[in-house]
Amino acid sequence: MKKFFNEFKKFIMRGNVLDMAVGVIVGGAFTAIVTSLNKDVLTPLLSVILGGTDFAALQVVLGSGEEAPILAYGNFITAVINFLITAVTVFCLVKIINTVSEKMSKKKEEAPAAPTTKKCPYCKSDIAIEATRCPHCTSQLDA
Repeated sequence: MKKFFNEFKKFIMRGNVLDMAVGVIVGGAFTAIVTSLNKDVLTPLLSVILGGTDFAALQVVLGSGEEAPILAYGNFITAVINFLITAVTVFCLVKIINTVSEKMSKKKEEAPAAPTTKKCPYCKSDIAIEATRCPHCTSQLDA
């Protein structure tokens, strides 16, 4: 049992699990922000643009009486708008992050390595750059 808990502790403390947990928490907070933006800002603006329609009030009563089922499609429209806002925002964030990381990686690219070999002017063999005599034709090379 102790081995099980030690393995579980090791699993939980790995970086990717902690990163995922932070992502879920931040994602939940982000969802609350987007939901508020949709509910408190965009939905009222859209209802004014569309002639005073309140999306939350859009519904169809299927049947008659107090027990009749209600199809609240206004809530669905609100959820779709909420999803689209979230998707566009995440897309823009990922695009910005990718652009920044691309620019950073271009700056970090190293200059090409200095050559380590040269051609012998007499026999055209590849030789070490520091060589003063060709190992193939034994010609004396200029320093």
